[in-house]
Amino acid sequence: MNYVILGAGPAGVIAAETLRRTDPNGSVTIVGDEREAPYSRMAIPYLLADNIKPAGTHLRHGAGHYDKLGITLRPGRAARIDGAAKSVTLEDGGKISFDKLLIATGSRPTRPPIPGIDLAGIESCWTLKDAAAIAARAKPGGRVVLMGAGFIGCIILEALHARKVDLTVVEMADRMVARMMDKTGGDMIGRWCERQGVKVMTSTRVTAIEKSKNGLRLALDGGRHLEADLVVCATGVAPNVRFLEASGVKTEFGVLVDHHLASSVANVYAAGDVAQGPEMITGKTEVHAIQPTASEHGRIAALNMAGQPTHYRGSLSMNVLNTLGLVSSSFGQWQGVPGGTMVEKADPDHSRYLRLCFRDDVVVGALALGLTQHVGVLRGLVQTGIRLGPWKQRLMGDPNLVMHAYLDRTKGLA
Repeated sequence: MNYVILGAGPAGVIAAETLRRTDPNGSVTIVGDEREAPYSRMAIPYLLADNIKPAGTHLRHGAGHYDKLGITLRPGRAARIDGAAKSVTLEDGGKISFDKLLIATGSRPTRPPIPGIDLAGIESCWTLKDAAAIAARAKPGGRVVLMGAGFIGCIILEALHARKVDLTVVEMADRMVARMMDKTGGDMIGRWCERQGVKVMTSTRVTAIEKSKNGLRLALDGGRHLEADLVVCATGVAPNVRFLEASGVKTEFGVLVDHHLASSVANVYAAGDVAQGPEMITGKTEVHAIQPTASEHGRIAALNMAGQPTHYRGSLSMNVLNTLGLVSSSFGQWQGVPGGTMVEKADPDHSRYLRLCFRDDVVVGALALGLTQHVGVLRGLVQTGIRLGPWKQRLMGDPNLVMHAYLDRTKGLA
């Protein structure tokens, strides 16, 4: 069996290793569009903060790891797929045949359509090359503007802060990490950052960027301006699906996959940030661009490719973020569900916040800020769907009893 994997991130690497274990005699090829050894994008901020060396970003560290497993690494980028002919055409004109194909091409950074967004000195933080360009400009005391305060933006924020730059964050939403925190939690994170010397501007939009005498000049809505030596753009990502336009592979935001991670084309699967698959609680198809989902996708897709039918239960929307020492987390349907109930408890003075969302007596979503002891419990409650019975009303009175509720309701289940 000839297995081809497009993408050398966590989903692709774990899929390749799973295929090798499951089908020792199969041919396994990973096609990656960067010359570096397969690495984790989530490690790039740690490299930028000088906490690790470039090799520390690698997904596997043993010398000759892929060679020893008989996994071929091939540089290249897919230009198109022909499902009927079972072939992939690369941008350099090369062709690769397959029996089973995994699309694990991940995401690409997106930039807002504003004048000047492509000027020199405006960088994304997505590749090792990007990190090197940022490090060259982000000197102590340098004026840096970070566009975007989402999950990725906040990880980059911490790296830039470690480089002792004069940092300003510009976010068009009304709070930081708007896709994983409500207004209460997002505002707490913003105030936390400001107390540590980071300027935070929410509900603010950059309308244009131009060169100035001393670097870059950013025009903001409302007539305000910022001067910068470096602008880091972290305004979002989108799945890499453009090359699939004429392939017959159905896409919406990402590649649509079923509970076996199979696409609409026979023998073609998808995993990771590019895959739009079932969500655990709602059953809707969603893209969850987080590494735990990518890893599980890669494993389950590979098992199905190798002829071992394996059902994927669905991904859980979850994020755990450390922003300058303040840990925040979100799980499941933290916005609440129709007909559901919720309870919140906030301690702004100590940057602590807890929110539980229920459907009947089941926790279907949760937020926590500054409460690291609850992270595992909240994930467990949301992921398992345990019925809380009389504990539901006790938690409505005091959500901080959530650990007691979890331990009581799971007693004897292990």
